[in-house]
Amino acid sequence: MTAVEARMIGGGDPLVFDVRVREGASETRHRVTLSQMDFERLGGGADAERFIDAAFRFLLDHEAKESILARFDVSVIAHYFPEFERKLPEYLK
Repeated sequence: MTAVEARMIGGGDPLVFDVRVREGASETRHRVTLSQMDFERLGGGADAERFIDAAFRFLLDHEAKESILARFDVSVIAHYFPEFERKLPEYLK
């Protein structure tokens, strides 16, 4: 079972998150930013931590946690996975 823990550490623009992904005894850490504009456009009314959790669950369905960049802005996900914005609402449910 993979656990994602997203914690907002900066509430400006962009929002900044510390994210831990744990699978068994293995863990990765990530620093993720999210612009207010992207959050409002894609968030579907979810809170910010839930949004980041959904984005990571999408990423984990497409790659191993060790392949996820250590630092990135949410906007780059669509560069690697063009279907991200279309599929995100399914992960926000």
